[in-house]
Amino acid sequence: MPETPGVYMYYNAEGVVIYVGKAKNLRRRVSSYFNREHESVRTRLLVRAIADMRYIVVPTEEDALNLENSLIKEHQPRYNVLLKDDKSYPWICVTNEHYPRVFLTYNKLKDGSKYFGPYTNTGIARAMLDLVRELFPLRTCRMAITPDYIARKKGRLCLDYHMKRCRGCCTGEISMEEYGGYIARIKQILRGDTQELMAYMRAEMERLASQLKFEQAQEVKEKYLLIERYRSKSVIVSQTVGDIDVFGIDDDDRDVYVNYMHVRDGVIVRSITLEYKRRLDESQAQILAYAMTEIMTRLEVSFREVVVPIEPEIELNGVSFIVPQRGDKRQLLDVSVRNARQQKIDNLKHMEKVNPEERLERTLERLKTDLRLTELPRHIECFDNSNTQGTNPVSACVVFRNAKPSKRDYRHFIIKTVDGPNDFASMKEVLTRRYTRLLDEGQSLPQLIIVDGGKGQLSAAVEVLDELGLRGKIAIIGIAERLEEIYFPGDSVPLYINKNSESLRVIQHLRDEAHRFGITHHRKRRSKSQTVSELDSIKGVGEKTRTMLLRHFKSVKRIREATIEQIAAVTGPVLAQKIHSALNPTE
Repeated sequence: MPETPGVYMYYNAEGVVIYVGKAKNLRRRVSSYFNREHESVRTRLLVRAIADMRYIVVPTEEDALNLENSLIKEHQPRYNVLLKDDKSYPWICVTNEHYPRVFLTYNKLKDGSKYFGPYTNTGIARAMLDLVRELFPLRTCRMAITPDYIARKKGRLCLDYHMKRCRGCCTGEISMEEYGGYIARIKQILRGDTQELMAYMRAEMERLASQLKFEQAQEVKEKYLLIERYRSKSVIVSQTVGDIDVFGIDDDDRDVYVNYMHVRDGVIVRSITLEYKRRLDESQAQILAYAMTEIMTRLEVSFREVVVPIEPEIELNGVSFIVPQRGDKRQLLDVSVRNARQQKIDNLKHMEKVNPEERLERTLERLKTDLRLTELPRHIECFDNSNTQGTNPVSACVVFRNAKPSKRDYRHFIIKTVDGPNDFASMKEVLTRRYTRLLDEGQSLPQLIIVDGGKGQLSAAVEVLDELGLRGKIAIIGIAERLEEIYFPGDSVPLYINKNSESLRVIQHLRDEAHRFGITHHRKRRSKSQTVSELDSIKGVGEKTRTMLLRHFKSVKRIREATIEQIAAVTGPVLAQKIHSALNPTE
């Protein structure tokens, strides 16, 4: 194979294209599939399925990326990253006529007309049309109005003329030069050059006012205020940033969301979020390259300066990539990332609303894959210990069913057999008590146990499962809080799950719930032990008497300092003598 840029296609035994890829060096890239063992299961399955291949040589890496993009769209290969959103977007067309029309269209023709867009939000496109029609009286009829048509007096003034929505193009009431001035300013607005247009209109307004043409000046002022109102609705990020393109990414392990923003004079004039589904283990840099090609193709844009979170796997001629760490460009990148993240959140909410079962199954399948389980973990239990230097030791067990808290199944445990701060022994006692009881009562066992702690707590928990004969029936893992490390029994090397993975979010939710539930109970016990006064240990003093005494004397210290007669005024003489003796044993 040649050592040049190009595109390669893999075929299966049936002659179907199963993968299309691009390369800066075809020989090196293609050989990498066959000269080593791949960690990814999906990549190994792809290599195993390859029966034949073809390649196409192109001059540059950019050409290879464009060709790869078109071939993926044509063949829809099984193992390629999948673009989920493939809809078309509208354009605003300014026709190539003597008296041009301005309208919305989904079909871009090579007819000499000027097309602006495409607009990724149809609502914005319609709002732009409404703005220009409010500013300028444009014709909406489809007649071919030419100088000859006007000379032959074929036109008839319509209702739009009488409503002052049109200046009478069909009868020549407005000259082509004056109408052309409207069109020139409309093109400025559609290009986003509102600043220059506003400066022109302000000067025009002052000129008319100086000539005492106040009515005409007022008309210009109203149009000026309309444009100012439109500009104020735009998202202005920074006045110091010129024309720039921004790409932000939010990764959901399987799905990757890439937001594109075009910024002109510090104003975001275009934004679109693309959603990709991973088929192999494509990196963010690879998917960013796919997204750039898609944006260049669909929106017909070219880049010069691009702000990105990471360097993409692509070299574009004349394009510089910036990975900002601070300043205005960093703020722009943050806005783009937030847009990508919001699209992900909206999609998940929509999925949950339309088909909650599908979202649940997806989450459980992700947990099963990430944690190497043999069955879906529909029932998960998580344990956490709480104590203060060994005092008031408690443990909490929280239960999740179908990846959601089942609070009626939560349990507290007061540690009975362990003296001092010993997390390992406490964990062993709690798990023994919990699962001995479940077995005795014939209740269902969880598919997964999560122990909050590292290798020590996990080893103690595994011992319990061995003693109860449950080791092969229940999966168990430990989670270390500091670095979110997942430990498996008998494996000293921890697993690090993708920070954006649904699996990690569920595990963190379990751990946080166990923390919250355990600490709340521990605080109550500690508070009770601190507020339980010496009165509670005195025979004959119940809750009602204790409340009366504390309400009257305000504190145990004051009760201790009081005389028998003063206490008797609240409790009676017999009980007063007992209380005084108990609180003052040395007297």
